[in-house]
Parts: sequence; C-alpha cells; structure tokens
Amino acid sequence: MSSDQQHPYDPYAPQRYERQQGQQQYGRQQYGHQDPDVTQTWEGQTWDTQYQPVVQQPAAQQPAQPVTYDTAYLPPQTPAAYEPSAHEPSAYEPLAEPAAGPVPEYSAPTTGSDTRLTAAQRARAEGRSPIIEPGMLPAALTAVLGLLLAAGAAVGPYGLLVPLVLLQAVTAAGWFRLNGMWPARQGIALAFAGGLAADAVLLAAGRENAPAAIIGTLGVWVLLTLVLQLRSHADPDERMYGLMATVASAALTIVAAGHLGAAPDAVTVGGVAVAAAVLARALPLPGPVSVVLALLAAAGAGIAAGQFTGLGASGALLGLAAGVCALVGLRVAAYDYPSRFVHMTAGVALPLAVAAPAVYLLGRALA
Repeated sequence: MSSDQQHPYDPYAPQRYERQQGQQQYGRQQYGHQDPDVTQTWEGQTWDTQYQPVVQQPAAQQPAQPVTYDTAYLPPQTPAAYEPSAHEPSAYEPLAEPAAGPVPEYSAPTTGSDTRLTAAQRARAEGRSPIIEPGMLPAALTAVLGLLLAAGAAVGPYGLLVPLVLLQAVTAAGWFRLNGMWPARQGIALAFAGGLAADAVLLAAGRENAPAAIIGTLGVWVLLTLVLQLRSHADPDERMYGLMATVASAALTIVAAGHLGAAPDAVTVGGVAVAAAVLARALPLPGPVSVVLALLAAAGAGIAAGQFTGLGASGALLGLAAGVCALVGLRVAAYDYPSRFVHMTAGVALPLAVAAPAVYLLGRALA
C-alpha cells in the first residue's frame, strides 16, 4: 500500500487542529492552569506535507488580474456621513457652483506639516520678493543708538567712540546675514576690524583728515579682502559672491566712522533726526503717508536739535538729509526675505550707517 493510501490528504485538518488548540487555551483561561503532568495529545488525522496535488488550469482561462486597493487617506466620518443623500452627490446631480468673490492673486503654499509659514517663506514659495519693514522694535533700538551717538558727540570723541563701535559691529554682522551668508565669521571679523582701524586712524590723524583716513583704510581693506578671497578653495562663483559681500560690509562699517570725523553739532542733529525718522516710519500708516511723515519728523527734529547747537535753523536741512538716508537704510534692510536677525542687526544699524556721509558733508558745509 502506498503512502498516499495510508495517509490520505485531508485539507481541513489544519483548521481542526487550530480550533482544538483554541478550545484548549480557552479552557485553561476558564478553569485555571493545566496540570503539568498531563500530556496534551492531538487525535486528529495526520497528513503528508510532501504531497502537493497539482491543480491543472484550463488553457482558456486567463490569470486573475491583481486587485488594487485605494490607499488614499479618508478622514474620519460621522454616521451621518454615510448617508448618500446628505454628503455624497449623485452622479446625476450637478456640481455646486463656486462661491462668488475675488480670486486671490497668490494661493497659500502646500506643506507637508502643520508648521505655520512666515510671510517671507510664503512669498518665497509663491515666487514673490517681499519687502518686509523691520517694525517698531528695531526702530526703537535705532532711536536709542542714535540718541547715544548724539549724546556721545556732545561729550567728546571718546564719548562718541563707544556707541560708534557698537554701530559698526551690528553693521558688519547684519550685512552678511542680509545677503544670506551665515555663518560668515571671517568676513564679519574682517569688516569689523576695518571699522576699528578707521576709528583708530581718525583719532590719530584728527577730524580735519577724516576723508583721507576713511578712504585710505577702505583701500587697504579692499586689497586685504582680495588677497583672502584668492586663497579660498571655494567655487569661483561663491568666491566672487563672498568678495562682493565682504567689500560692501567693510565699506559700510568704515564709512560709519564718518560720525567720528564730523562736527559734533552735526552728529547730534543727525542722530536725533534719524531717531525721529525711523520711529515715524514704523507707525502703522500707508506707505506714502508714512514716508512723508518720517521726512517731516526728521526735519522737525533737526530744527529742534539745531536750537541747542550752533546750527540753528539750518539743522532742518541736515535733519531732512539724514532722514532720507535713514529711509534708504530701512529699505535696504527690508529687501529680499529678511529674517528677525536681519531686522535686529541690519534694520537697526543701516539707517545710522548710511546717514554718516550726509552728516559729515553737510556738517562741514553748514558749520
């Protein structure tokens, strides 16, 4: 007798075995643990696992097509959602018309998380270049720094040096971050060192030699920046971009030393005018109205500060010029995806740094 006849194949034997095992486990859970001396036996029929019957498939029958499943995410539904009449329109019903109203020019960008986008990130995702004003807090810090410059100028050159060094440090750091270069410790240190060198040369050469001191220091620092960039192993495009950013940062930081070379009365009037201009510009007003108000505030502050100095009514012209430069600095600090760090550095320093040439030139002309 063959092995197949002694042990006929029973396709239902595995199911019976699993059912018996489940009944035994259920019995142990109901009546406690089983006596360890009792040996479990299985009395079902055995089968030969080596025997695999071959199922012949008709030639005309095609293989079954794979079943696909829709894995799209479906939000949780309430019981009422399963009523077709309530939430699922019929194929014969017309679709609802969109709500009437203005179509937005830019749609909100799609993100894969719940992180809330900032205004700059949303504008970048939509392909726009936003202009985001620094706001009231950077304007207040600029006003404080401008008043410190005004008070330091009244004390003397060394009293002016302390707020001036702070202005130069913030200018060097803010310009690199405004250009998207961070960290740039070498460039920031180089630009800040140029400002300190200009201050030292001005103090040694005297206020009357301020143009030569500033231009000479700027030329030396441009040459030094070229040498350092030529030694860099970065890509040519990246080296050129770093060179331009470093030269511009050093130029702004060194030019800010013009406050130290200007007449003390001009520095006082210019610092007060810049403070008034940035505070007025930060008010929540329409753009043109805010600009006009800022310029009027700068001219009025220049007149008021001129009464306490030797400039008199001519302080209005100096204040107006310093106010225009301050607005230019604010505009630069608000350009091309600024961050909070940019606002708290470049947004604070650029209005005063850009106003330095006007304070120096008009101060000498009006003195």
